[in-house]
Amino acid sequence: MRDELKPYFRENRLPHIWCPGCGHGIIMGALARAMAKMDIDKKNTAVISGIGCSSRATGYLDFDTLHTAHGRALAFATGYKMVKPESKVIVLTGDGDCTAIGGNHLIHVARRNIDLTTIVFNNNIYGMTGGQYSPLTPNGSKATTSPYGNLERNFDLVQLAKGAGATFIARSTVYHVNQLTDLIIKGINHKGFSLIEVVTQCPTNYGRKNKMGSPAQMMLWQKEHAVTKAQADKMTAEELKDKFIVGLLHQEEAPEYTEQYAKMVANLMGGDDK
Repeated sequence: MRDELKPYFRENRLPHIWCPGCGHGIIMGALARAMAKMDIDKKNTAVISGIGCSSRATGYLDFDTLHTAHGRALAFATGYKMVKPESKVIVLTGDGDCTAIGGNHLIHVARRNIDLTTIVFNNNIYGMTGGQYSPLTPNGSKATTSPYGNLERNFDLVQLAKGAGATFIARSTVYHVNQLTDLIIKGINHKGFSLIEVVTQCPTNYGRKNKMGSPAQMMLWQKEHAVTKAQADKMTAEELKDKFIVGLLHQEEAPEYTEQYAKMVANLMGGDDK
């Protein structure tokens, strides 16, 4: 491990136990490199996760960390941010953890525009709990709970977050690791709710069932199917049919909830009840 990254890991917990070929370690590495580039204050940073393969990352990262209940990472993160609004709070969550059991928390955190940076490890499957399909599993894909193909339409997480009010939305892949690192930095620096979807591979529970080949071939699929917005603008609907757009996809300014709450409390303490 590079010396500049060692302060951000609990080295006694390594090596990690993710499956060989899993992309989650790449995402964790991108987060660590982003923090190193920012020279982030570890004592003023919290990393919070729910349950699932992605959520194991909090055990390896050397910050104030919380490994919380399934789907509740954003709820715990909200409580942490309300108590310590000066802290940078980063949420690590999976596609099932975030958009199924945690979907209600996601839309309301986005609506409130709470200053959290949420990184969604999207491997299109419940990897740890048995290979069930999630709300982000593509239509037609196989899983243990859809052995003949998933009949449901999957969420477009970018559009879901935008509709709910998120003020920073980006998407990348584990293949595009330099882009991912830069987007994490931008997301952490953004004042308001930031969501970064990361397309990653699960060769064990998703790749095998859907005959996607080796982990390297799954990453090659990411390379070949990801396009930038500039590229997408020049493509026809037919050309975009099996592609997805990466990069910074939405950013705006809006009142941030914890700041507004602090102002209200200050006004009330000062006797201003307006």
